[in-house]
Amino acid sequence: MINRRDLLKIGAAAIAGLAVKTGSAAETMAVKPASPMPERNLGRTGYPVRIFALGGQAALEKPDNFERAVPIIEKAIDLGVNYLDTAARYGGSARWSEQYLGQVMKRRRGEVFLASKTHDRTRDGSMKVLERSFELLQTDHLDLWQLHNLTTMDDVLRIFAKGGAIEALTAAREQKMVKYLGITGHADPDVLIEAAKRFPFDTILLALNAADKYRLPFAEKLLPLAVEKQMGIIGMKIPGRGRLLAGKITMNEALRYVLTLPVSTVIVGCDTIAQLEENVTIAKEFTPMSATQMAGLETRAEPVHKDALFFRRWDA
Repeated sequence: MINRRDLLKIGAAAIAGLAVKTGSAAETMAVKPASPMPERNLGRTGYPVRIFALGGQAALEKPDNFERAVPIIEKAIDLGVNYLDTAARYGGSARWSEQYLGQVMKRRRGEVFLASKTHDRTRDGSMKVLERSFELLQTDHLDLWQLHNLTTMDDVLRIFAKGGAIEALTAAREQKMVKYLGITGHADPDVLIEAAKRFPFDTILLALNAADKYRLPFAEKLLPLAVEKQMGIIGMKIPGRGRLLAGKITMNEALRYVLTLPVSTVIVGCDTIAQLEENVTIAKEFTPMSATQMAGLETRAEPVHKDALFFRRWDA
């Protein structure tokens, strides 16, 4: 198992561009817009993902928000963002997030790596979720389809049982409806570790921020396992829905902390174009933190760690 010191070395290698790009995944996409935003491999997929990606929450999950959400998506692509994240559960039963993305995907699908998720734990239910995702996103394929928010070991058991959701994922990939498969979660690292040991998922979307060490840390065991398995690693909950920033930690510091780790990219939901532009600028100007700087930021995060880790399991 890789230790924390080795993780930082791996992160430094990724930052220096030492990871080998296969080029195969990139060749399936349209010509990329010019952008100085750094790129890293999305694990063994070989796709050169830019280090800041747009999350499908915030403005992108609010109801009847076309006038604000669609321009944010358009602007993100214009700024060089090439990874868009959404889920069937973002925006409630109306699935507003997928609706907004669909308005852009019907014209710009070839410019991005598009990821969505199923929250259903059964094969049949997940296939229905996927069919509706295609309708709302106005596309006939996803680059990445993920099992959404694995929280308990019961989730894992249900997914891998006969008739479970893993059957839907593998069938969709065989039928070329989706290209890659992934898992996501933010509550308990052991749950995601168990899932990753049962199936060779291509990617993992996991919660990482400067308060991580204070409750069920993902960077301790889960992140090293993902690195060992050469998974594409996508960080989320970077500012803890803004609650980490209440501890007088800046967005620049929050992003730099996670980007110093061996992640492929980070997803952040934005409420305004100004927020989007700020995050893209931070990504363009990114410089890694030293181990001392990271430790100092963790110390500063301690007073607000319960709020910043609101998504962790606190019942055990």
